[in-house]
Amino acid sequence: MKVSSKGEYALRALIVLGKHMNEVVPIAEIAKQTHVPNHYLEQILLQLKLLGWLKSKRGVNGGYSLRVPPDEIMIGEVIRQLEGPLAPMPCVSVSQYEPCELEPGCLLQPLWAKVRDTIAEVLDQTSLKDLLERRV
Repeated sequence: MKVSSKGEYALRALIVLGKHMNEVVPIAEIAKQTHVPNHYLEQILLQLKLLGWLKSKRGVNGGYSLRVPPDEIMIGEVIRQLEGPLAPMPCVSVSQYEPCELEPGCLLQPLWAKVRDTIAEVLDQTSLKDLLERRV
């Protein structure tokens, strides 16, 4: 698993919007606070909207706001939706399994499965609210 800039920037944007609950935040303000270029941020925010976590408002006072409460936005799900499987290797992926040439009997597979499970446990038990309250 590798978190790209897209995943990192999406989490930054969610944090900004979580700090401004029940407010519409202009894209320019989100970009300023997250240090993400406007054009790239627009693409990420649109994807987060299509995934159901955000809502948008058009016009002069437009922007984005959270559609879902921060305690219902789990970081593991955000990363999976934007980045794909959490598994470090395809041979231990739950959703995109691909056998390796050493199966059966690969001695590395249990290690990669443990890494996958540990990452999933941390991300799946962490909500946006946890990040906002610095409870990680």
